[in-house]
Amino acid sequence: MTGTPLIRLTGAGKNYGNIIALREVDLEVSAGEVTCVLGDNGAGKSTLIKIIAGLHRHDTGTYEVQGEQVAFGSPREALDRGIATVYQDLAVVPLMPVWRNFFLGSERRKGFGRLDVGFMRKTTHGELAAMGIDLRDVDQPIGTLSGGERQCVAIARAVYFGAKALVLDEPTAALGVKQAGVVLRYIVQARERGLAVVFITHNPHHAYPVGDRFLILNRGRSIGYHTKDEVTRDELTGLMAGGGELEELAHELEEATGAHSPAE
Repeated sequence: MTGTPLIRLTGAGKNYGNIIALREVDLEVSAGEVTCVLGDNGAGKSTLIKIIAGLHRHDTGTYEVQGEQVAFGSPREALDRGIATVYQDLAVVPLMPVWRNFFLGSERRKGFGRLDVGFMRKTTHGELAAMGIDLRDVDQPIGTLSGGERQCVAIARAVYFGAKALVLDEPTAALGVKQAGVVLRYIVQARERGLAVVFITHNPHHAYPVGDRFLILNRGRSIGYHTKDEVTRDELTGLMAGGGELEELAHELEEATGAHSPAE
């Protein structure tokens, strides 16, 4: 990796009362790279997303965007710095047309405050076509699209409105093989267009084909941080499968001996 990463977290930690949700986690994402964050439920993925997206502030460590330390107070502040988060539970209005959802909250207007419907329809169609989604009718309700297509509309919208980094929260979860393939192809396209992508997933089989870097979380800690040339698909799967047992053993040894694991 060359240059300054667009996103860098160093020793990031977050506590909720006495509960340690995230502990000393490092993460780097550069333009034109996909960093996959893997882990099962309770691994700390959601907390990491919330810190990056500006929903929560980290308690320890540092968070940098393009080399500048930040502590976002809201998702709007993160978005203003080019960091757009697309959640699994998409904020779409199912009965509204695709183009209305694409421009929802950022409608284009012309004289006398009238909606510029022609511009928004044409732009929506063009941006989706660039992603490989050729909708013949952007007037159709977005609720009639497949789950993968809705994910791609949300991603395309973020790109169109100036995102430099995309944080994708389990975008392939609950999707069939074909629909997941649509989303994964778009993640590759986003990387090729020079965006930094953080791909949150519990599925190593989805992560490995598109990922450049892999951060594996378990119980709020990093148990592995590898580039693609350092780990095979089978090794990645094994790290996830064995991470819980290894981490539990490490905790038990620490408690028994009073020792601490070496810094990762």
